[in-house]
Amino acid sequence: MREDELFTSLKEHGQEHIIEAYEKLDDAGKKKLAAQLEKIDWDMVAMAGNKEAAQERGKLEPLSALEVSEIEANKAAYEAKGLEAIRQGKVGAVLLAGGQGTRLGSDGPKGKYNIGITKDVYIFERLIRNLLDVTDKAGCFVPLYIMTSDKNNDETVAFFEEKNYFGYPKEYVAFFKQEMAPSVDYDGKLLMEAADSLSLSPNGNGGWFYSMAVNGVVDDVHKRGIEWLNIFAVDNVLQRIADPVFVGATLDSGRVSGAKVVRKAEPNEKVGVLCLEDGKPSIVEYYEMTEEIINSREPNGDLSYNFGVILNYLFRVDKLEEIMNAKMPVHVVEKKIPYIDKEGNFHKPETPNGYKFELLVLDMIHLLENCLSFEVVRNYEFAPIKNKTGVDSVESAQALLQQNGVTL
Repeated sequence: MREDELFTSLKEHGQEHIIEAYEKLDDAGKKKLAAQLEKIDWDMVAMAGNKEAAQERGKLEPLSALEVSEIEANKAAYEAKGLEAIRQGKVGAVLLAGGQGTRLGSDGPKGKYNIGITKDVYIFERLIRNLLDVTDKAGCFVPLYIMTSDKNNDETVAFFEEKNYFGYPKEYVAFFKQEMAPSVDYDGKLLMEAADSLSLSPNGNGGWFYSMAVNGVVDDVHKRGIEWLNIFAVDNVLQRIADPVFVGATLDSGRVSGAKVVRKAEPNEKVGVLCLEDGKPSIVEYYEMTEEIINSREPNGDLSYNFGVILNYLFRVDKLEEIMNAKMPVHVVEKKIPYIDKEGNFHKPETPNGYKFELLVLDMIHLLENCLSFEVVRNYEFAPIKNKTGVDSVESAQALLQQNGVTL
């Protein structure tokens, strides 16, 4: 884009302050800032202020799950089918690890956080160990793709190198960076984090497959003959990865996706719930649920909307490619965003001062024709680390790991 075209675009969108900043830069700085500006989705920026409630929901109905009792009854058959797919190289895994450990008091990648008590035990280490449990049983390795971000990529890769990939073969691991999105103040003005750089942040976990495509990683998926991708979040240290029982059950169901779910601890638990929306699988977030939905029950007394997602999904690759360019809902989220002012002074606000824009993986489910809701036992597969203490914390995860026989 020529400089005059760039200026015209910025003026059209009320971003004259960026022109002022640009004109103060040397050639290298101008090139860097221009490259960031050319990638901006102005329709997304225009959503500032709409916040989470911007999208109207369709008709919601409960969606039943393949429950633990039925899974146990057919476990041997499911596992055999899943192990066969893994041995045939049809299954890959994608670790979503683009975030920092800020809420844990760490400035580094969240996966580097040490949860050990008597020895060093890192979040990344526990996840690799969980995957090795499967590959040891299958007798072969599962390709692992790790999504990082501009903010933590170099440190993440260096950490895996330093720790010798925690015993996982390096040739089966590939890193790729998540695409970034701009941040704006409450007036919709682009914020800057340095003289030559916009304030950019990862564009939410829903952009993972698009990020794989633009970084060339999907080419490796095709080259290896992978047909299914199991995506999972960095913060659940108990989750089963490339779980052959989950893979086998999804294959057996004939569905194009699967979602691991846990039975809600209580009606108001803050988890997204798998359901039907206008007849298609969807996920309704806890803050979108009415009191009627929260408390509605089935004839047997169970909650109608009873199964919370844990961000562990299985997707068929060809279906992901079909929906890759579909327009996903953009979630506008209020955040505390560090920035520099016109004079170049750096500010780290203590309260929210603007908006970030995120795509969420849960919205991908609704773009697909069906999804297997697969129940897992909470205390065996769900130990999220969101906070340092209290609910969903380092402390609670440590207790659950020890309960499952892990030495910390």
